[in-house]
Amino acid sequence: MTENRPYTSQIAAVYDDIDLTDIRELRSLLASQNIRPNKAFGQNFLVDRSVLQEIVDAAEISSNDTILEVGAGTGVLTRELAQYARRVVAVELEQNMLSLLTKTTHHFPNVELMARNLLFLDPVEVFGQAAYKLVANLPYYITAPTFRHFLECPNSPTLLVVMVQLEVAERIVANPGDLSVLAVSIQFYGKPRIVARVPAKSFYPAPKVDSAILRVDVYPQAPLMPKDCDSFFRIVQAGFSERRKQLHNSLTHGLHYKDEHIRAWLAMASIDASRRAETLSIEEWLRLHQVIAEAKNNDSSNL
Repeated sequence: MTENRPYTSQIAAVYDDIDLTDIRELRSLLASQNIRPNKAFGQNFLVDRSVLQEIVDAAEISSNDTILEVGAGTGVLTRELAQYARRVVAVELEQNMLSLLTKTTHHFPNVELMARNLLFLDPVEVFGQAAYKLVANLPYYITAPTFRHFLECPNSPTLLVVMVQLEVAERIVANPGDLSVLAVSIQFYGKPRIVARVPAKSFYPAPKVDSAILRVDVYPQAPLMPKDCDSFFRIVQAGFSERRKQLHNSLTHGLHYKDEHIRAWLAMASIDASRRAETLSIEEWLRLHQVIAEAKNNDSSNL
């Protein structure tokens, strides 16, 4: 954790009064700190106050909640979260941005700053087994790895409310017929829904595409034990490995089993071998996983 550095009351007041949603004030602040938005880090800063409120409302934050914010940036969302939650842990990797974050959040005693790559953050190290919610404006380039990291960790958040690209949000909430590996990997752990569409003009600098606030209500318990999740997702990934092919073909090539075995397993799971991966529901993937696991345990010598 980093600690807020002491400031004179006069300097502190300057940062307290800055409206981080005002583009002119934000530009001036960034220039004074020699910071330019870094496209490589996906730095598009939220400058729409109504969207901030939508994020907070979607997270249903109470005075007893602990919040993890990753990619905290200027602190525009951090300061909003701190007004509602008991504890906010804000994670930022870039050192110059972290220095600015220290200044913009210094007057919130319930905010803790952490200099860390979010993909190397261990929630157990930070929260133990205590419950927390993840609320963030996610850098677009690491959206999928972020979901996987936090949903698969030993202490996953009870709720995620995150800003992602609209197209990605629509893929995540898709129904059978339009599913993807990303959608399956998130719907396996929780129920996602799009809270609101956010236009590109709500950010500085404005990205090329619109975004969406996505909420994922994480299930108290995943459908499988942790030790079985790797084998489940290997099957899913194999199924999607050749999306234009029928399921029995992609699974045969992806899992390296004979086509006759794959067809038999699909029949036992009541799945038509000619279907394609994007049409299968989570329940069907789970049935197929169970069938394959039982077959491997009972007759591994013939596979």
